[in-house]
Order: sequence, then structure tokens, then C-alpha cells
Amino acid sequence: MWERKELKNKAKKVVYKNYWTIVVVCFLIALLTGEFGTSILGVWQSEDSMDPNYIFHHEIDKIGIQDEEIKTFFSEEKIKDVLNETQIKVFETVEDNLNSALKSQKYIFKIWDAITFFYVQQTKLGILLCIGAVIAVAFTVLVADPLIVGGKKYFLAVRKDSNARVGIIKEIFQKDYWFNIAIIMFLRNIYTALWYLTIVGGIIKTYEYRMIPYILAENPTIKRKEAFELSKQMMKGNKWETFILDLSFFGWNFLSVLTFGILSILYVNPYNATTMAELFVVLKTQVIAEKDEK
Repeated sequence: MWERKELKNKAKKVVYKNYWTIVVVCFLIALLTGEFGTSILGVWQSEDSMDPNYIFHHEIDKIGIQDEEIKTFFSEEKIKDVLNETQIKVFETVEDNLNSALKSQKYIFKIWDAITFFYVQQTKLGILLCIGAVIAVAFTVLVADPLIVGGKKYFLAVRKDSNARVGIIKEIFQKDYWFNIAIIMFLRNIYTALWYLTIVGGIIKTYEYRMIPYILAENPTIKRKEAFELSKQMMKGNKWETFILDLSFFGWNFLSVLTFGILSILYVNPYNATTMAELFVVLKTQVIAEKDEK
């Protein structure tokens, strides 16, 4: 069984040997994908901004509506006034579950905002938000998710070779790899979001699918079913320990919040990213050993 302390010690050595390069890679990944929740986009995504109602009101401000009476009309309470009892229950259930699922994927909330505008017969605003959501989905699927996989590819490479090039990330965008990676990562997000409607199931599946980006980084042409199955095998019996590993970064993340994300940029993100790469290598080795025994 793997030990958290051993993984972290190995990760620290990788960070120390390649400090500034890893910092830059983590910074770019965070900036473009929101991969690290306590820096860059994490600071921008304050707790309020993860609430669908925040985006709802933010969009009203952005288009220049200043009249307080109009804003009041668009409040959650007024929206519920135009719904019957059954619709209100559906509204609250979906809103609560969406608010707990995939907070980094803000396009989900933009879609919900668009639905809300349609409910109050503001079709033009709803259409505008739908367009924004489509753009967000396209960027996430075609750019952000493949970049996340590219980042994993770099972290796996740099643990072996201190001279690993940052340019290795762009290899993910080769035409033979890009579409396959984009589809599998998109399905991973969708499956996780759907499982989050059951709350507990979403947490379990988040960990079960945890290794998919690393699997794609090593084998970008792997089939969807095989990628999901392999991640499931690697995480079998390791979900709880991985959860504890995540919790072990709580203190660092708390300090990062106090420094407005600066500590995340300069240390926590590199430390976390390299630790998770070490975890993948250990779990992969375990799966290979188990197959050899059979």
C-alpha cells in the first residue's frame, strides 16, 4: 500500500529540481482551465460566484440594466412567484444539485441562468446566455480539458527527466489525439455531473474517474471504455486514501486563501500537481503487478 508521506517527499524533490518551470506550467493551466481551485480562477470564482443567482444578476449588470425595480423582478423570489408549486419544487431541486456539481464548470450555471430568463419570458436575454454557455462549453471541451491532460503529461515527464520540455503539452493537440481526448474528458465531466444529482454518487465517481486525465496523457488514443475501466481499476480500494491525501493539503489551501492565491501559485499548486502524478505512477504499478499475478 502506498504512503502519503512517501508520495509527497518524491513530489517535493521534483518541485525543487524544476521549480520555476513547474510554477509557470501550473500558472498557465490554472489561468486557462481553472484546474487549481485556490488560485487564479479560484480567486475569481468566489463562493458567491458559484451560485447561479450570482451569474444571473451579474449578467443583468453587464448588459446595463440599472433600474432596481427590474432587478427586483428578476430576483429568485419573483421568479418563484410565476411558478406553480410543482415547478417551484423542481426549480429548487435542480438549483441545489447544480450548485453542488462541478463548480469549476461555470457554463452549467450559465445554462441554468438562460432557463431562468426563459421562465420569466425574457427570450432575448435567455438566447444571449445560451450563446455564452455554448462558447464556454466549446472552450472547455476543445481547449481547457485537453490542456489539463497536457499538464498531466508534463508532470509525468518531468518526474523522470528534469529537462522535460514545456512544449510537450502541445503534443496533446495533435490531430490523432485531440478529438479522442476532448470526447473522453467531456464524457467524464457529463457522467460526473449526472452522478452528482445523487450527491454521494457524484463524490464516489469523481474519485473513480480521477486517473482518466493521466491515462489519456500516457495513451491519448485509448478507447473510452478502456480509459474508464482502467481508472476504475486503479482507484479500486484507493478512493478513501486518495480523499485523505486531498485533505492533507487543506492547511496549505487555507494559507493560500489568506495570501489571495499567491501561495498557491508559488508552491501549493506545483506541490499538489507533482504529488498526484506520483500517485498515478504508484497506482498504475499496482494494477500492472496485479495483472502479472493473475
